Amino acid sequence: MRAALCDNRPMPDTKHSSLREHLAQRFAQHLATAFILTSEEERRPYECDGLPAYRHLPLIVVLPADIEQVQAVMRICHEEQVPVVARGAGTGLSGGALPLEDGVLLSLARLNRILDIDPDNLSARVQPGVRNLAISEAARPFGLYYAPDPSSQIACTIGGNVAENAGGVHCLKYGLTVNNLLSLEVVTVEGERLRIGGSGLDSPGFDLLALMTGSEGMLGIVVEVVVKLLPIPSRAQVAMAAFDDVEQAGQAVADIIAEGILPAGLEMMDGPAIRAAEDFVHAGYPVDAAAILLCEVDGDNEEVSEEIARVRQRLLDSGASEVRTARDDAERARFWAGRKAAFPAVGRISPDYYCMDGTIPRKHLPRVLREIAAMSDQFGLRAANVFHAGDGNLHPLILYNGNAPGELERAEAFGGRILELCVEVGGTITGEHGVGLEKIDQMCAQFPPEELETFHAIKAAFDPLGLLNPGKAIPTLNRCAEFGAMHIRAGDLRFPHLERF
Repeated sequence: MRAALCDNRPMPDTKHSSLREHLAQRFAQHLATAFILTSEEERRPYECDGLPAYRHLPLIVVLPADIEQVQAVMRICHEEQVPVVARGAGTGLSGGALPLEDGVLLSLARLNRILDIDPDNLSARVQPGVRNLAISEAARPFGLYYAPDPSSQIACTIGGNVAENAGGVHCLKYGLTVNNLLSLEVVTVEGERLRIGGSGLDSPGFDLLALMTGSEGMLGIVVEVVVKLLPIPSRAQVAMAAFDDVEQAGQAVADIIAEGILPAGLEMMDGPAIRAAEDFVHAGYPVDAAAILLCEVDGDNEEVSEEIARVRQRLLDSGASEVRTARDDAERARFWAGRKAAFPAVGRISPDYYCMDGTIPRKHLPRVLREIAAMSDQFGLRAANVFHAGDGNLHPLILYNGNAPGELERAEAFGGRILELCVEVGGTITGEHGVGLEKIDQMCAQFPPEELETFHAIKAAFDPLGLLNPGKAIPTLNRCAEFGAMHIRAGDLRFPHLERF
């Protein structure tokens, strides 16, 4: 069903040419023509995000340079009733920035300035096009950093992080993007400016800051962000543990948390991911291990010494065949480099891969890993597992060949089944990548109709005409009825609430 909605066939470019010309003329009253992209060659780089299996050529692309130009673009689009998809660096992995052939692609790449570092108030004010890593680089001279660190942090932008509520390897201790924001400035669909949040930890009224974070560009356009900064820990140390059994490694995660230890990061990789990362990065991973855990603790010197010793003992007690503690910062950096490069490393061993993102209660890690292995056999596709084990955020990478007939469809079905399994064990279909277009069917497994209706009502309150990133994240009830009927026909009604459609 999803593939049918994401038809990759090239569309005729003449259908909307008159509208494109009309919009270009209107935009040219506010933007230099060099930043209004109309030719097919200029628009082609924006046809997909980090989920390249699905592509649409946008009607037109605009690259505003400041908030006033964003407002002008939104006012025009609202008057013309033309849909708008906002885009950051295009590193998203759920099709959330997939453009529309009859819509405007609004790139925020030129809003890329760090406006202020405030060490007294532990905050930074930045534009949405600022790279995640650039915030920490700018804050480092003050002894500060920005905690959320997605694997794509060298490229991904803070605006996209807000849109998807991104996490990273250190989100177990320090939280997701939503936990590290103070305020947002947002341009509404009508072109008005709103300030949401404030300089304190709390502000009066409804918590619109949390509502806007993770809204995937469906409620407004984020044009400025104030993030929290933290003091750089005086010391951080990571232990790497090898296991001969994947399920045993999964159990070790629960054992560490049960010990009362809250690591700064607790990551897991299985055998295929280990071998791919080691071949790519040479991080020093044991390539014969079935799984490894990376467990980092940070704080003052005495605290780290005590906790790393406890972590080491807990890992050994949980069945680790080897536990190695990074000897210095260089080795610590290598351990993390392998984990953060796992996705591109896997891309070197398969023509294509499909990166999933679901979250489960930690206690179900062994069961879910076991069932993913069984699904791999069922669908005839390999899977490499890389995930934020500490908070149960899974990233199975399904390996396939997009040029082989039927393999993309099998990969989609495999991924959908993993997400439904996450729901079955009490988890959720996303941890940090968002829903976008990729997981919209599985929203029907996650939420009953009454809750989906509430989501649509919130969307309508901010965007009555449905112009902001339409067709993403929230399925229609008719779509969920089709999804439920598909499972009924298959004799596999796993979600009883779907009977109500």
